Amino acid sequence: MSTERHNPSQPPLVRGGAEGSLPDKGGVRIESNNTPHHGLVLLPIARAAIASVFSLSHAADETAPWLAEHGACFVTLTQRGELRGCIGTLQAHRPLLADVKGNAVAAALYDPRFAPLSLAELDITEVEISLLSSTQPMDVRDEADALAQLRPGIDGVIFEYSSFRSTFLPQVWSQLPQPHQFLDQLKRKAGLPGKFWADEVKLSRYTVTKWRESDFTDLTGKQNE
Repeated sequence: MSTERHNPSQPPLVRGGAEGSLPDKGGVRIESNNTPHHGLVLLPIARAAIASVFSLSHAADETAPWLAEHGACFVTLTQRGELRGCIGTLQAHRPLLADVKGNAVAAALYDPRFAPLSLAELDITEVEISLLSSTQPMDVRDEADALAQLRPGIDGVIFEYSSFRSTFLPQVWSQLPQPHQFLDQLKRKAGLPGKFWADEVKLSRYTVTKWRESDFTDLTGKQNE
């Protein structure tokens, strides 16, 4: 059932809202007062990685020391507000610089829900990066307890049952604002009925710090130029 691209020597890439859960492992720590700066560094790196697929250049500064620290991220591509690709990792297993580049190219070319991004689409595609915290297991007695513990708008959630796995980024709460909706659809993404529950279900959660290119247009002009 899995659509992951998997290298046995590395944790798998996962598509946004799709299969994947991995051990708790911390990565780059972002201080709140530095978040705009980090976004201004990471977003051009992601766009440059995608541009390179088409043999194009895009200015990006890769010299920040914190880019060498291990980090886990998702790269989301949208066009006029509609999803065009989303690929990421849940475990910090490589330098953040490599993770951003790899996930950017994978979101553009290898999300199985979409055809590979074309050169003609590049200028109308917006890049968003979500930097993940470490994952924290949730101690839940039953589904009602799980629903009571979920924090709408804050939690990214990983669902696990046997070989069934899925995750939703916190951004998905904007589409599924009620905990029961969120969890039902998370189970459906894993390939199970929305009303499914079993004592063996495992849930974990994480948070993200996110940036998208349109957040910085007032500061830097059009990010794609």
